[in-house]
Amino acid sequence: MSLLANTLCLLLFFSSSVLRVAQGSSRGSLGRKNGATTFPPSLLGDDGICASSVVIHGYKCQELQVTTADGYILSVQRIPEGRSGNGNNQTKQPVILQHGILVDGAQWLLNGPEQNLPLILADNGFDVWISNTRGTRFSRRHVSLDPSSKAYWDWSWDELASYDVPAVVEYVSSQTGQKPHYVGHSLGTLTVLASFSEGKLVNQLKSAALLSPIAYLSHLTTQLLDVAAKFYLDEFIRIFGISEFVPKGIPVQAFLKLVCTHPGVDCYDLLPVITGKNCCLNSSTIELLLKNAPQSTASKNLVHLAQTIRSGVLAKYNYVRPDYNFMHYGEASPPIYNLSNIPHDVPLFLSYGARDALSDVVDVQTLLDSLKSHDADKLSVQFIKDYAHLDFVMGVNAKDVVYNAVISFFNRQFN
Repeated sequence: MSLLANTLCLLLFFSSSVLRVAQGSSRGSLGRKNGATTFPPSLLGDDGICASSVVIHGYKCQELQVTTADGYILSVQRIPEGRSGNGNNQTKQPVILQHGILVDGAQWLLNGPEQNLPLILADNGFDVWISNTRGTRFSRRHVSLDPSSKAYWDWSWDELASYDVPAVVEYVSSQTGQKPHYVGHSLGTLTVLASFSEGKLVNQLKSAALLSPIAYLSHLTTQLLDVAAKFYLDEFIRIFGISEFVPKGIPVQAFLKLVCTHPGVDCYDLLPVITGKNCCLNSSTIELLLKNAPQSTASKNLVHLAQTIRSGVLAKYNYVRPDYNFMHYGEASPPIYNLSNIPHDVPLFLSYGARDALSDVVDVQTLLDSLKSHDADKLSVQFIKDYAHLDFVMGVNAKDVVYNAVISFFNRQFN
């Protein structure tokens, strides 16, 4: 495996990506066109996620756009019904699916129809909406900013929690007349938890299912990410002045080469090193993922995650200088996201795995401790001893192990 492949492992921060690039090959490299990043030919093509991953299986699918309050234009796919049709769309319960970092909504659709969550939900009578975070392949538009500008990339997961998720929820509600359920994986769980803690979305969502939940990050069992977060990432981004973090760019390769030479960091066997030892991945599914990942994110987003790892505290982005923090927050330190403020009657389903190196069991327990006052009938927790980070979205047995439990949880919500 090449040095590039070894070093790209940092880019798996809280995502379901796994990277493998042949040494010396330029296949899949990113270029620049008219000032913006251009992506290589891939499984998705230019027609979008519906054409490549949904319609080909006999399902209806719509490509839609949602504009956030701060001007980002997000790609959203709607799968309104199952393959057999199954009923009136106006009476179906909507469900929003939110992916993690460095991938897009296609991550949910890498397995076949009988094994991927969106199509399973559709076949079970749900109206499925797949959200794509700003900066990903089909969400690289803004009402006034160009992706080649630094201003376009001036955001972290704070903005995803404040703007992206609320915009999609409001749009789905307006189109369906109903409160949707929410399913998040990895970073997609952190954003909704942060929103809930500030009193947002608690009345707009019917429930939330959190797969491989990310909140507190003090006990990552991957030494590689821990070293990168604690010692290198901020300085690297400052030196190179990088606003868009392009995973396959040359500066990133140089940075990760440095991280991988740190004592105690083993970059040889990437997948278990980063995600934990996944039990149930199909090699053909991994190949599909490799054709479309990783995707860009804001450098500021990665720095914010690194700050969370270092501090052990869930807080807004730290501008370091007290005067800068004061300018943004009205106080010298960034405000804390207090997850114990999440209303006790918000229906939550959490599913986590014993082998997950990113959503570590100790950190999940800290999250659960913050929810200890939650109404007992509103909190469901599932622990899967064999699962690691990727199994929740790519596991060949996830339907039986996780997704059926999610559907049962949704069906029990009557508010």
